[in-house]
Amino acid sequence: MRVVQVGKPGGDFEMVDRPTPEPGRGQVRIKVEACGICHSDLLVKEGYWPGIEYPRVPGHEIAGRIEAVGSDVTQWKPGQRVGVGWHGGHCFVCDPCRRGEFILCRFEKITAISFDGGYGEYMVAPAEAVAALPDGLKAEEAAPLLCAGITTFNSLRHSGATAGQLVAVQGIGGLGHLGIQYARQMGFRTVAIGRGADKKGLAQKLGAHEYIDTEAGAPAEALQKLGGASVILATAPDSKSISALVDGLASDGKLLVIGASQDSLTVTPLQLIGQRRTIAGWPSGTAKDSEDTLQFSAMMGVRPMIETYPLAKAAEAYERMISGKARFRVVLTTS
Repeated sequence: MRVVQVGKPGGDFEMVDRPTPEPGRGQVRIKVEACGICHSDLLVKEGYWPGIEYPRVPGHEIAGRIEAVGSDVTQWKPGQRVGVGWHGGHCFVCDPCRRGEFILCRFEKITAISFDGGYGEYMVAPAEAVAALPDGLKAEEAAPLLCAGITTFNSLRHSGATAGQLVAVQGIGGLGHLGIQYARQMGFRTVAIGRGADKKGLAQKLGAHEYIDTEAGAPAEALQKLGGASVILATAPDSKSISALVDGLASDGKLLVIGASQDSLTVTPLQLIGQRRTIAGWPSGTAKDSEDTLQFSAMMGVRPMIETYPLAKAAEAYERMISGKARFRVVLTTS
């Protein structure tokens, strides 16, 4: 099989031939049809995640078909359409796992970090990391939903907001353009927050009822004029911009952060205490959460905006993503 691997931290992408792997106990082999390129692939490319063994094949937004199953695998059969996301498996025995909180597993496996990912023609994954893929979604559409999609969908459905309440989505990028669609389809009064008047048309096309241009004034003030946000979903990893939104929350409002940044948020206790506001984070989700995301997306017409590249052009595709030029997700295809 052909795979695109990184030979060492900070190394170049290289196309190589490898033996097609056999699935072991509790594993499945997937024939990859599409694999999204995520900003988190930077962790593998540059070696920022400790303990990665190289060479390593990146890619944790994988859509394809089961081709073979290992021993003790009973829930999957060859030919089934499936996907694999960030969550690559769990131990089943740590305290979070015993409580059913598999995404919080202390020994969580991460696709493309704990084992090789989807920049290739085949990959092997633990059976518990596999999600069923509905027929209503093409492989290249489904792939980004297994990371960007599940992160926005899963966080919104657990945010505590109810239909009709004001939910603001900060950022209209790889995460945000999906968050706007999900918020609209979940029945929220959806407000998109972006930079520049030119993004208003796209925000409305995606389903936003209102658009706030951060260049036209303070977004928190604009949110308060609309009554304040029950939830603000922060998707753009800009801690300064996220911090500026806290005062836009309504009473009991929640700032839900999913755009990962290493910079500190700036907020005072007084901003939170008086109106009982909260700040929270949310990880992606398990394979079952991925199935829910995929089924909801197929049913409600939520789709990522994508650019596709063949596997052989993985380096070019990655550069398109990392430069911020992509609109909005980049997907490798193997056909």
